[in-house]
Amino acid sequence: MKVLMLNGSPHKDGNTYIALQEMEKVFTEEGIEVEIVQVGNKDIRGCIACNSCSEKGKCVFDDAVNEIAPKFEDCDGLVAASPVYYASANATLVALLDRLFYSTSFDKTMKVGASVVAARRGGLSATFDELNKYFTIAGMPVASSQYWNSIHGRTPGEALQDAEGLQTMRTLARNMAFLMKSIQLGKEAFGLPKKEKVTPTHFIR
Repeated sequence: MKVLMLNGSPHKDGNTYIALQEMEKVFTEEGIEVEIVQVGNKDIRGCIACNSCSEKGKCVFDDAVNEIAPKFEDCDGLVAASPVYYASANATLVALLDRLFYSTSFDKTMKVGASVVAARRGGLSATFDELNKYFTIAGMPVASSQYWNSIHGRTPGEALQDAEGLQTMRTLARNMAFLMKSIQLGKEAFGLPKKEKVTPTHFIR
C-alpha cells in the first residue's frame, strides 16, 4: 500500500515536515510505502477554468500538478499538509489541489484522505476544514485522530516540543493505516460502492 504526502510548506524541513515525518514512522512500521513531495516552494499557478483538462486528460499547465497526478492515482491514501496563512492553507498548496482534483478523471472513491496543519498559534481548525473539503467532494473517507490534525511551532523545530501534536500525528497515521487496510479487504470482498450517474442541478434557469 502507498501513501502520498504533500508538504505545502515553503520550508522543506520546517514544522509541517516534522508532522509528516512522525506519520511516516508509523506508516513504515505498518508496512506502508510513503512518498513525501515538497510542493510549498514550487511555482504553481491557480486554475483558469479553461476546461482543457476534459479534452487533454491533464492540466494545460504542465507543472507539478501533472507530475503528481499519476502518483495520486496510484496511491491508497493522500495526506495534504500545510502551515497556516491568515487562517487558511498555503495558497500554493490550494492552487495545486484545485487543479489536481479538477483535472484528474480517475476514480478517487475510497482513497483515504487526511489533512495536517501547523501554526504558531491560531487558524488551525479553519485550515483543517478547508483541506478536508477536497476529500469529501471526491468520495474519499477522511481519517481522524484523537484531536484535530494539528501541531504547533513557529521557528523550525519547535513542533518537536508539542508532545500532544506529535502523538496526534502518530494516532492519525495508525488510524489511516487501519482504514486503508480495511478498505482494501472490503474492496476484495464486496467491491466498490455502486455509483449513480451524477445529476447536476442548477438553480437559475
